[in-house]
Amino acid sequence: MSAAKPTQAKQQGNGMGAWLPFIIIILLYVVSFGIWKFVFGANHHFIDNDNTKDPLPGDYFGTIYKGGFVVPLLLTAFFTVIVFIIERFITLGKATGAGNIDGFVRGIKGFLDRGDINGAVAACDKQKGAVANVVRAGLHKYAEMEKITGMEKDEKVIAIQKEVEEATTLELPMLERNLNILATVASIATLLGLFGTVLGMIRSFAALANAGAPDSTALATGISEALINTALGIGTSAIAIIAYNFFTSRIDSMTYRIDEAGYSLTQTFAAKGH
Repeated sequence: MSAAKPTQAKQQGNGMGAWLPFIIIILLYVVSFGIWKFVFGANHHFIDNDNTKDPLPGDYFGTIYKGGFVVPLLLTAFFTVIVFIIERFITLGKATGAGNIDGFVRGIKGFLDRGDINGAVAACDKQKGAVANVVRAGLHKYAEMEKITGMEKDEKVIAIQKEVEEATTLELPMLERNLNILATVASIATLLGLFGTVLGMIRSFAALANAGAPDSTALATGISEALINTALGIGTSAIAIIAYNFFTSRIDSMTYRIDEAGYSLTQTFAAKGH
């Protein structure tokens, strides 16, 4: 019974972790709506201190407010990108560990060449992070295989390789977590911006049609208000795409270092007589 409690607690923690991004996004929408309504929509940004009228000339806050109900959604997307970029930087920084990964992998190779398993484990404890966790798991299996007799060397090598692969599988979800949110926002933000722009253009031309005589000033104001949505959407999408590609490249680099260290483990073991 006692052994099942940590597993149950871990499952509950994983369940809460799965819902946490959605809770954050909902909170960000509340914040975004408040900013749109009470900051951008403050009366002093508009003619006659009335936010139902046109914004003051050159007042971009009022212009953004006139972008309509899509603006809070776009602000939510923007803040979501910023929050999860910060979260990924912190998480991947911890996963990288205390020192340079390349230097750490070279150090592990040196310890293995000298047959100093304890020194390699100590280096993992000092480095910490995802790469060190995987290498430590492989080292423990390496030491375990050295003590086992009556087992073919190829089987031992496969066991070490399998241990490294399993440890990598456990670490990867943490490295890739929330990247799907950045990818989704990168796709949706532009579409939301275009949707807001189309709605704004419809309102502008409908107002001109109802007014009768063409009003170039009103049309220009309406178009600028509509295009605010496109600008917010494209800008948010661009930031999300850049961040997603950056983090993906960084994760690929870490995975490559893990594979390199795992290969060194298996090759060193295979080269020795056991």
